[in-house]
Amino acid sequence: MKTTKYKNGFTLIELLLALVITGIITSAVATLAYAMNSAGVATDDTSRKQAQVRFATMRISDLVRQCKLVCYASTVEIAVWASDDGDGKINIGELTYIEAGTARDHLQLYTFTGTAAISLSSIGALATNWWSTYGSRNPPTSLIPQKSQCSNVTFYLDAPGSPPNSKIVSITFDLLENRVTSKYQINAALRARAGNLLDASGNIVSDDD
Repeated sequence: MKTTKYKNGFTLIELLLALVITGIITSAVATLAYAMNSAGVATDDTSRKQAQVRFATMRISDLVRQCKLVCYASTVEIAVWASDDGDGKINIGELTYIEAGTARDHLQLYTFTGTAAISLSSIGALATNWWSTYGSRNPPTSLIPQKSQCSNVTFYLDAPGSPPNSKIVSITFDLLENRVTSKYQINAALRARAGNLLDASGNIVSDDD
């Protein structure tokens, strides 16, 4: 009886061994690709959030530096007299809110449409809709959206008991970046403050009075 030899074929053991090696290599490549993709996503997320922080810092710092007075403040929002048409009075269209909402999970700006003059004492919390008597609220300008995993936004003033006398605004917040919570702070000082329009009681006295 002749023994048949398969010189050009593979034995079952060789085929199984090749499959195992191929599986190991494929698994290693897939793991590496997943790790690289995850690192890329994390980098993109961090870069996006850093850009949002820079944008928010620039907008808020510029707004506060150029504003005339801080008109209202709480731990979740401040209202500033952002501009003056020269009449020495606050018009609803000259008011801007920087707010974080009751959940303290975002930063955005609110402005208003209208020309009605308002008293400093009438300005209150945005959510009370006090402004609806004088004009309409424009859509918000988002600085750091809720989806960015922002939290613990808090507003501080150097004169918390009397917003019109405040000259420095600070905003602190946390931001989750690549599973790590980072703390940020935005500081700005009023350079165009119209303190000359305030009387001894902190009320605005216009040029016409």
